[in-house]
Amino acid sequence: MAASATVDADLRQLYDTHAGELFAFAVRSLGERGAAEDLVQEVFLRAWLRAETYRPELGSVRGWLFAIARNLAIDAARARSARPRLAEDAAEETGAFDRELERVEQRIVLAEALGRLTADHRRALLEVAVRERTVSEAAALLGVPEGTIKSRLFYALKALRLALEELGFGAPG
Repeated sequence: MAASATVDADLRQLYDTHAGELFAFAVRSLGERGAAEDLVQEVFLRAWLRAETYRPELGSVRGWLFAIARNLAIDAARARSARPRLAEDAAEETGAFDRELERVEQRIVLAEALGRLTADHRRALLEVAVRERTVSEAAALLGVPEGTIKSRLFYALKALRLALEELGFGAPG
């Protein structure tokens, strides 16, 4: 009984921590509150049933939960597109939905991949690639030599590429 109570408490904590963010993702992905609520419920049900499949060395619990949510949202989109639509612009709506879902999925995967970088590599990449600073500007801002920034960028991109491949977004082979 005590082990069951611990599992329930852990699941409750996961729900309290991540349900809101998962719900927001689901609403954006599915466009319907009811369907989003069902998706979040299914995410936590699957997480509970398949807890032994979680591997912390591959990423955070948040990333694992979002991967489950992403897969469920894709399944829902496929199921929805398999049903006949009455509206004439159903193909356009589905295409727009698929593109938005793909963008959301890419942002989630990219955030997970960036989370796998060291803080120094992530900061160098952020300053140069996102904030569009020069190597000299980033070096001055971070208080390190330019060569260090170049090295961090090289290894950050290498690690990012590897992380994206591990998450299923590698270059086509």
